[in-house]
Amino acid sequence: MNAPNKSGWKPEMTHAESGFLGGPVTTTGNRGLMLEEPLLFEIGRKDVTGVDLPDVDAKAPTRFGGLARNEAIGLVGLTEPETVRHYTRLSRQNYGIDLGFFPLGSCTMKHNPRLNEKMARLPGFADIHPLAPQSTVQGALEVVHQLGHWLCTLTGMPAVAMSPKAGAHGELCGILAIRAAHEARGDAREVVLVPESAHGTNPATAAFANYRVEDIPATPEGRVDVAALKARLGPDVAAVMITNPNTCGLFEKDFREIADAVHAIGGYVYCDGANFNAIVGKVRPGDLGVDAMHINLHKTFSTPHGGGGPGSGPVVLSEALAPYAPLPFIRQSADDDSFYLVEEENREESGPTFGRMTAFHGQMGMFTRALTYILSHGADGLKQVAEDAVLNANYILRSMDDILHAPFADSGPCMHEALFGDKDFGGGLTTLDVAKGLIDEGYHPMTVYFPLVVHGAMLVEPTETESKAGIDQFITAFRAVVERALAGDEALKQAPYYSPRRRLDETGAARKPKLAYEG
Repeated sequence: MNAPNKSGWKPEMTHAESGFLGGPVTTTGNRGLMLEEPLLFEIGRKDVTGVDLPDVDAKAPTRFGGLARNEAIGLVGLTEPETVRHYTRLSRQNYGIDLGFFPLGSCTMKHNPRLNEKMARLPGFADIHPLAPQSTVQGALEVVHQLGHWLCTLTGMPAVAMSPKAGAHGELCGILAIRAAHEARGDAREVVLVPESAHGTNPATAAFANYRVEDIPATPEGRVDVAALKARLGPDVAAVMITNPNTCGLFEKDFREIADAVHAIGGYVYCDGANFNAIVGKVRPGDLGVDAMHINLHKTFSTPHGGGGPGSGPVVLSEALAPYAPLPFIRQSADDDSFYLVEEENREESGPTFGRMTAFHGQMGMFTRALTYILSHGADGLKQVAEDAVLNANYILRSMDDILHAPFADSGPCMHEALFGDKDFGGGLTTLDVAKGLIDEGYHPMTVYFPLVVHGAMLVEPTETESKAGIDQFITAFRAVVERALAGDEALKQAPYYSPRRRLDETGAARKPKLAYEG
């Protein structure tokens, strides 16, 4: 790809000075209810533990062979009260969706309904094992099958692969299906076209699948340059990867024209489904000519985002790509309506699949939550999700575009996210300083410096779950910080002042990371 940052700018990464804003330095380091908590290795001891374990007979037989540990592991311990306090104190330093508004554009931090959590914790779903006999987990298989049905219905696609674990994993699934389809007809191609505003995982995925990536420019209004794309199409182009709505927060109104042009030269259309939340229930991507699209369950269907465990990124596939879907997948028996997995041992039922991407067949907790969300909302509710998300984003856009540069404000209504830039900031202040200032106001910053097509980008996504009162409060805080940036307020360069930790030397942390405790 061409250099993504053609102007050559980069954010200034400065760390903040220490201090307590003129207040006295406390003996403990605590500041009222904001309790200072050292690392476990700093407070733990090797002579204590929260549990009592029996002594081990050193002569007892084991199955470790030559792999048994022959020296102490060196882990420190805490008593039970100390352990509870340690992790409770750390949890108080977290910011989450249950504490406040996440203006985190392109990642959709939305409310996780408690009904979803209740369903995911039902013993029949929470306590099963992926290697359990299929006859004993029919309910779980039905949940996965039913969720797949609704994902196909909402997207207008005939097939779905449920096994991918995340968005980028789903992208790889779609691109591998495209490669398999080309190779099956003896037409292995070399190039994948990606708009310059695309998420970085798009070109990375194509390159990982051994394609050469070429970027497609955007028009001044923030959409794909259709003329440039058509001019590049040829017999070497395997696919085009397009996000719709795109990362500039705009609907690609010429998507059908693009898809028809790509299909005419024998290529396929991959749609990044990261922003499906803006159009769910309103637009079916299959009707636009999409051949493959991943769906981030955490973005559109309210499952938790991250948390240290596997996520879920199902991929819907067109009729042309459906035969190449990866193993395993679920089918319903015509004989007795039972559900079963198509695996290696019965892969003759699957067609020319490209193989498998993961050991098992998805993430049960995410599936249960997403299906609960879909069924509790219904068709009308999901349509309202998209409408409210778009309404909230446009409310923020029009509440800020009088003082903050909005490069595509004249391109029509935005979709689920409003995009701003750092034009006219005074005193050398940057988007990074605004983001740090928002932390002092009690907000997690929005997505910053992405997409790269906008200088000092700030991508704000309120989702549908925020009230007008909550959004109004955010707008008030956002305007206040922006006004300080426009005025060149030097104090912003030291923000945040009120967080558990001050501004880090991010450049130093990236170049000289400390990955282990050194004592």
